[in-house]
Amino acid sequence: MGDRFDPVKEDRFTFGLWTFGNPGRDPFGEPVRPAPNLDSIKRWLEVLSELGAYGVNLHDNDLVPFDATPAQRDEIVREFKKALDATGMKVPMATTNLFTHPIFKDGAFTSNDPRVRAFALHKTMRAIDLGVELGAEVYVFWGGREGTEVDASKDPVTAIKRYRECINFLCEYCADNGYNIKFALEAKPNEPRGDIFLPTTGAMLAFIYTLDRPDMVGLNPEVAHEHMAGLNFAHAVAQALEAGKLFHIDLNGQKFCRFDQDLRFGSEDLKGAFFLVKLLEDYQWPGMRHFDAHAYRTEDIDGVRDFCLGCMRTYKILKEKVRQFNEDPEIQGLLKEIQVSDERLEACMSRYSEDNAAFLKNEFTYDQVKDLAYKGLKYEKLDQLVVELLLGVRP
Repeated sequence: MGDRFDPVKEDRFTFGLWTFGNPGRDPFGEPVRPAPNLDSIKRWLEVLSELGAYGVNLHDNDLVPFDATPAQRDEIVREFKKALDATGMKVPMATTNLFTHPIFKDGAFTSNDPRVRAFALHKTMRAIDLGVELGAEVYVFWGGREGTEVDASKDPVTAIKRYRECINFLCEYCADNGYNIKFALEAKPNEPRGDIFLPTTGAMLAFIYTLDRPDMVGLNPEVAHEHMAGLNFAHAVAQALEAGKLFHIDLNGQKFCRFDQDLRFGSEDLKGAFFLVKLLEDYQWPGMRHFDAHAYRTEDIDGVRDFCLGCMRTYKILKEKVRQFNEDPEIQGLLKEIQVSDERLEACMSRYSEDNAAFLKNEFTYDQVKDLAYKGLKYEKLDQLVVELLLGVRP
């Protein structure tokens, strides 16, 4: 489009091979676009590079068919690496498909059958090898089949233990091989399973601290997955960010409490998308801005290109809105009024001591705060200013 919102490599935008390669199949309809193959992937690398994207991410079988021979695998990878070099595209993240093949119909790492769990580890180690070969520094784990429809079928305590054993095993595998890679766990409440274990970012964060190498493992929160449960995505990201565990992020759009839609970033809940971008930009988070989304089923290949460009432009437009928010004198004046500072109280509350406890119990009284009970906080005005800023009518 030729304006300042067009993406450039420095924006560090990435897409999954499964996003622009999505053929538009859904549970009620057949594909409307050609299934991806190596030739189409190479063409898309050229398109995305021209659009200003930084790189692409992949599941193992997005690139190498499930039943490929070792020789076929090596030839595909050689051709893919040539295309990466020719376009200047990178592969910052990789992951494993442990959900499509029928063998994983009742889970991978949490399957009741040890043969399935062993094969899941076999497949993941080989996929990690591929990711490292392509330059990935983050490896994502989405347990799409790690759950139940029939609660009688699995002891959930045992299932979590099995999950932990597999992640611990893979951490040691990477350490033993000298791989400079970190793991990022991705939560989802349901779909394709009726219920998925560790369904939210907070649940995954708690799980991480039970692992043998918690420093190696972080989070990959996704907009759609938190919105499916009716949760505030920016709050989930903030929890991960504050804990130093935001290793990767999946950006898309989603109507609240629906099936997983993976819509174009910013196409739903624009105010929520704004505060997400504000969080990432204000804290100067250094990671990739990865789009895990799909073009509408109504689109042909040209429409998929429009979808990719739209995701990136919307992020950059919202980034500009963040700058306007941070420089708006009326908004910042309100925030200064709202965000009260009291150095003595803050110092007292920041660390327990006998003296601090005595002060709060005996000297700090209700009389000192009773005037706050009915004081207006001007949040209505603040929120309206945000809405006007997003609608483009702020001066």
